[in-house]
Amino acid sequence: MSRRFYLTTAIDYANGDPHHGHAYEKIGADAIARYHRLVGDEVRFCMGMDEHGQKVAQTAAAQGITPQQLVDDLAARFEGLWKRLNVSNDRWVRTTDEHHRRGVRALIDRIFERNPDDFYEKAYEGWYCVGCELFKKDNEIQDGHCVLHPTRELQWTEERNWFFRLTRYQDFLRAHFEANPDFLLPESRRNEMLALLDGGLEDISVSRARLAWAIPFRPTSDGVEQGTWVWFDALPNYLTDTGFPDGDWQAWWPAQMHVVGKDIIRLHAIIWPAMLQSAGLPLPQRVWGHGFVLLGGERFSKSSGVGLDLGEAVDRFGADAFRYFLLREVPWDSDGNFSWERFTERYTSELANGLGNLASRSTSMLAKYRDGVVPASPVQRDEAVARAVEVYRAAMDANLLHQGAEAAYEVVRVANGLVAEKQPWSIAKDPSRADELDGILATMVRYLATAAVLLSPFMPQKTAELWERLGSGRDGMPSLDELATLDVSGWKTSAGGILFPRPEVAAAA
Repeated sequence: MSRRFYLTTAIDYANGDPHHGHAYEKIGADAIARYHRLVGDEVRFCMGMDEHGQKVAQTAAAQGITPQQLVDDLAARFEGLWKRLNVSNDRWVRTTDEHHRRGVRALIDRIFERNPDDFYEKAYEGWYCVGCELFKKDNEIQDGHCVLHPTRELQWTEERNWFFRLTRYQDFLRAHFEANPDFLLPESRRNEMLALLDGGLEDISVSRARLAWAIPFRPTSDGVEQGTWVWFDALPNYLTDTGFPDGDWQAWWPAQMHVVGKDIIRLHAIIWPAMLQSAGLPLPQRVWGHGFVLLGGERFSKSSGVGLDLGEAVDRFGADAFRYFLLREVPWDSDGNFSWERFTERYTSELANGLGNLASRSTSMLAKYRDGVVPASPVQRDEAVARAVEVYRAAMDANLLHQGAEAAYEVVRVANGLVAEKQPWSIAKDPSRADELDGILATMVRYLATAAVLLSPFMPQKTAELWERLGSGRDGMPSLDELATLDVSGWKTSAGGILFPRPEVAAAA
């Protein structure tokens, strides 16, 4: 029986083009979604755009266009990139959608009705970072700038706003963390939030005076119109995508996992759960805070000017190679570096010379020695495959994608080792060793089939192409449980073109 698995990513803020950090998160979440489909789960995978707030309004004004024109253009560019990168989200939320706006208002009204004291008015002043859309504490300011947006000027803001009584939920959050040790992972993120709770929470401002580009909040008692703080608008997208407050939204809520960057963990593991508890709604089952993709030790960021052309990176060796490299090279539970040199090295060694060469060798030898048909060679249980699947499943269940990719590639490494050791081209010269050759050729195909399945969450297009060349004749790839005893007898293989052209060949073309 399949289970439902609702997965979300952070919705991207509409004030600039996507960069490697955005791509890393979406590709990683997509690998998780594809893995869960592989094991039979019914997956709902939601992404989208965060389109309100002061920063969007300022960016649009600087470009001489309306905020709606700005977000429409950016949403199309982001969505186009995710399609190019083969991201398989089936849901796309925009916070300017009318249903989302209505859902946010319903959530706010629900809090007012259930816990009216959780909202209160207060005159407030402090340093505000438009880049974060957050008031900043002293320890978050360095040399007069936000530590996350060092090129932006902080704005001293004085106004009367609506506040949310976050302090009321400090004990609840502490108890939730203790009762649910897997609620926030990896462990380093959990420890950060426990330390934050130990230091004490502060109530948060959840409206902005006279902010027109926002979902309206209730006016303050002095009659000043208020716009909903952008995060109090953005976080509920995970809930409103289920249809909340209409229909059978409980069928998909709570979400099984929110995938977000480590810089917005506080919002997802502290503020969002408090909002839901205040509204009397279930909390998400898990929040995963991934690290950053670094370039020369610095985080990719529009505001800091650290970046390189994402389109060029995808073009270098193709979308699937880029996906594989990011998730193989950058640990899913910590930071990691991107470099052109490492990209080329890993592509050449593991994809061109590793998987690609194995596929070419296998199909070529089958064409030469057995007319492309895999010899009859049923197997009781392939222990090498069984071990690889066990390690792979453990890594993917733990969301350690880099380890999952490593376990999948180990199958390729073992297969190439077998070819080097047995040298089937030499065995083929001796007719008396035909049965031995049959067994080797069938094993090579079984390893290729296993690699195609295990690598499919990372490289969906290339593994589908490889699977097609193996000629299984079956509808779709086998399950993980089938791989160790997979019978490849009679498969009709075809050589096709070069799966992963070597860099010098690709450059010449």
